[in-house]
Amino acid sequence: MNLSQFLSRASTSSFYRRLLSYKLNTMVPFNYPHKFRVEEIDKDRIRIKLPYRKRNLNHLKGLHACAMATLAEVSTGFLLISRLNPKKYRLILSKLDMEYHYQGKSAAYASFQIQPDWWETDVIQPIEKEGLINLPCEVKIIDADKNHLATGTAYWQIKSWEKVKTKV
Repeated sequence: MNLSQFLSRASTSSFYRRLLSYKLNTMVPFNYPHKFRVEEIDKDRIRIKLPYRKRNLNHLKGLHACAMATLAEVSTGFLLISRLNPKKYRLILSKLDMEYHYQGKSAAYASFQIQPDWWETDVIQPIEKEGLINLPCEVKIIDADKNHLATGTAYWQIKSWEKVKTKV
């Protein structure tokens, strides 16, 4: 089963969403302690939950800033890589900006959505023309009570493998 088939199944099946969450947490060992859970996914949108658990808390018993930053990175990066052909393009996080607004005292949720016109004009056309783009992706992180906890902007460098100078 290829990735697009798997994501199609995950969009309608809680079993496949749990399986996807498990894979996201185990394929990148740094993510495992956070126990991210994919709540919703389709080809244009993803919503990931950061549970309120001891490993995700700071010394004040609020959600840790780094856990929320990782949530912003994972949500944007996964949706982008699911839309791009990994044999044709390389995706690297080049910068991550976070602005914190409210202390999280419950689970947090990051939602990232790709608009079709944005995808075509800001991603596909420039990368086919230039072979390299730096793409800012903004994510709002909210808690269960709809409090705006943080805003993250992940800057992704998307580069054609033909432009990559280092060996793989």
